Amino acid sequence: MSQKTSATSDMTRLSLAISTCPNDTFIFDALVNGQIPSRGLEFETRFADIGDLNRLASDGIPDVVKVSYAHLPALLDTYVALTAGGALGFGCGPLLVAKDKSDFERISSPDIAVPGLNTTANFLLNRYFPTIEKKTVLLFSGIVDAVSAGNFDAGLIIHESRFTFRDKGLQEVADLGNLWHQETGLPIPLGCIVARRNLPQKLLLSINTLIAESVAYAFAHPDASEAFVGRHAMELSPDVIRQHIHLYVNDFSLDLKPLGKKAVRTLLKEKLSPESHIFVDDPV
Repeated sequence: MSQKTSATSDMTRLSLAISTCPNDTFIFDALVNGQIPSRGLEFETRFADIGDLNRLASDGIPDVVKVSYAHLPALLDTYVALTAGGALGFGCGPLLVAKDKSDFERISSPDIAVPGLNTTANFLLNRYFPTIEKKTVLLFSGIVDAVSAGNFDAGLIIHESRFTFRDKGLQEVADLGNLWHQETGLPIPLGCIVARRNLPQKLLLSINTLIAESVAYAFAHPDASEAFVGRHAMELSPDVIRQHIHLYVNDFSLDLKPLGKKAVRTLLKEKLSPESHIFVDDPV
């Protein structure tokens, strides 16, 4: 844990790990770039792909880190989920794509490129396509090109790839988020922010509040983060960046509220007991 307090400063320093995706940089810009009062907290920020973020959390390295909701049960001894800063909503789930949907449906044992085995995307793939066994983990941003090149029978895409896959001649096989919504009527929980469970409760609540304030600032000043988001957006066009933020950042990013928490517990019900202390504001 990198929490430090010096004799000459009352700032509490925490390590933060998030992705380079526009939703994360949009949400955290105000927090990490000093556009809102810091509440006595200072963050040392690193960026990584969601698969690497899940691994960092498994190793217990960052104080605060973005992870896949599907990976949360494996982390609860070390981390607690915050109710602000995450990605959860309707119409924003992962897509299964292929060069030709009809050809794909005739393949008995397809080889699928996935963005990580511990991701919510792969969790949903297992749920709705349980017979698929052949999977290869790729960086999420390389899956569309790999499928387009014929290296895989299909790809499981997340983030901004849902806006660009048709440009590479691919077709949608299934929208796993829509399948989830049809089954449950709930928003799909994708990723959340977790913080070290052994931090003082007052500090955990302050982190959660600060992230919510960062989200609120981003909503109120949507152009303020443009340079920061663009610098990390891997050459995405401004139009794709806007679509990405609009899709993945919403009221649930401010606070999960009861509906969001219900969606998370429904997603994870086979891995957790109803009494599991998941969220920072759960009664202990």
